[in-house]
Amino acid sequence: MSFSFDIVSTAGAARAGVFSTPHGPVETPAFMPVGTLATVKALDPEDLVRMGASMILSNAYHLHLRPGDDVVREMGGLHRFMQWNGPILTDSGGFQVFSLERLRTLNEQGVEFQSHIDGSRRFFTPEIVMQIERNLGADVIMQLDHVIPGQSDEAAARDASERSIRWLARCLAEVERLERTQPLEDPPRAGGNPQNQQALFPIVQGGIHARLRREAANSIRSMHDWTGFGIGGLSVGEDKDAMYKMIEVVDDALPKTHPRYLMGVGFPEDLIEAIRRGVDLFDCVAPTRMGRNGAVFTRDGRLNIKRAEFRTDPKPLDPDCDCAACARFSRAYIRHLFVSDEILGLRLLSLHNVHFLLSLTRAAGQSIQHGDFEPWSRDWLARYRTTSPLAV
Repeated sequence: MSFSFDIVSTAGAARAGVFSTPHGPVETPAFMPVGTLATVKALDPEDLVRMGASMILSNAYHLHLRPGDDVVREMGGLHRFMQWNGPILTDSGGFQVFSLERLRTLNEQGVEFQSHIDGSRRFFTPEIVMQIERNLGADVIMQLDHVIPGQSDEAAARDASERSIRWLARCLAEVERLERTQPLEDPPRAGGNPQNQQALFPIVQGGIHARLRREAANSIRSMHDWTGFGIGGLSVGEDKDAMYKMIEVVDDALPKTHPRYLMGVGFPEDLIEAIRRGVDLFDCVAPTRMGRNGAVFTRDGRLNIKRAEFRTDPKPLDPDCDCAACARFSRAYIRHLFVSDEILGLRLLSLHNVHFLLSLTRAAGQSIQHGDFEPWSRDWLARYRTTSPLAV
């Protein structure tokens, strides 16, 4: 099976569709749980299947450092290594290198950085990153891009955006070379793998400057017939209104016929606002990271399960949720797990938060198909944004 995107229904800019990949279809809009190191923290792949996850994300930077992308290739590729049979997207590591600002040096050739694990010096070029992502064997791979803070001025944003486009041309050339010279078959001892196709997504940068976003989108579209597009450089310090405005700009500048992936955005209200503006795919570490710290997504806003108010609360985390945690356990019990430093508490909140976002994007898609997305999204956001004394 090759890649394709079929739009089933629309509601203004919002779309419900199916993104087909060699490892199966993804009904959009969709949230991709983040398995940075080939695991969604505290969750088994079977948990994700039961929750309805269709596509997950892993990170080229982290897997290159540990266990090594060569090890993953030797073990049969990322799907076999982590026992996930559905589609996988790998991020190029551009954001991770961005976050290592004090430990990196960037120039036109690429970026030199210091490993956060052992301090060793590494060098990423567009070509090296494509080789890493080829070794990992994900269905969708992202270009190496130059990420900058969200509040950056227009000159800095232009420099980063134009460099990202130049790097994209090198990524594309390397992908085409690797397709000719390095098939994705597994090594003999790991078994066969018929999947020999990857889709490179470009990333539209430009900071919070509409003109730069449009220029980047136009330049990228003229380079190649892409399978889909990434929207990067958002949720990195700019205010939400600016982020939403940039999504609108990119929606107008990109073809309506291709999937759009908003990188690193995953708070519930942001998912709905972005779906309203034509985004199809999302990822974020927030559900598991916040869950490990006691934060709970609910339809009435966020809760901090460690608060004393929940000591004898018999209700589930979210009375409207049908996840395994809400179906079986009370707030009082899960609070007890947290204050007692029991690992099960971290697992249950991670499971609930990931389930919450998967269910939210699925419900959004259903409402688009049913023709009531606008009132549904308006009512959902109004309820979620109502502050309660137990919110965090």
